[in-house]
Amino acid sequence: MDDLISGYRRFRELAWPERKQTFERLAARGQNPQTMVIACSDSRVDPQMIFDAGPGEMFIVRNVANLVPPYLPDANYHGTSAAIEFAVRVLKVNHLVVLGHAQCGGVTALLDGAPPGAEDFVADWMKIAEPARRLAQEANLPPQERQRFCEHCCVKLSLHNLGSFPWVAERVDEGSLVLHGAYFGVATGRLELLGPDGEFSAV
Repeated sequence: MDDLISGYRRFRELAWPERKQTFERLAARGQNPQTMVIACSDSRVDPQMIFDAGPGEMFIVRNVANLVPPYLPDANYHGTSAAIEFAVRVLKVNHLVVLGHAQCGGVTALLDGAPPGAEDFVADWMKIAEPARRLAQEANLPPQERQRFCEHCCVKLSLHNLGSFPWVAERVDEGSLVLHGAYFGVATGRLELLGPDGEFSAV
């Protein structure tokens, strides 16, 4: 906690004076981000840093392996789906990005089993990506290539599942919402975008 407090003090001393008016404007007018990003909880993958975005520019939800579950409105808890609903139907974002990344621990758990201590929730959560795991197995690749292939597949699966949300599909069809797939290399700092051909290519 001491490190966090030290960081806060640096923020108040260095960043706050420069951004005070921005925060005051956001407080007075509310948020109006044009983009939602669904990213992994991994501490090495910070969407605001990667896209050099400031306060109020992106609506971000992070979870294990940047997964979007299928549309399933029931009495269970749906944190990611709730965030998507708010961004798409209330904030009316124009772009929605699913941001995957290299060396994803969630994908490792999907392929090799959840690590000790992560059995209560991680294993069940990663069942969302079972179709991606099957594709990776069928591809018959070496372990490192299989991991990357599966990480790409998880981005594509999340984009596919977004299409099961009727109000997402409606806005995509009318052209007011565009879905994007992206992939970040932790060791390289390189960003790849998913093209219409289903392949990822470097920006």
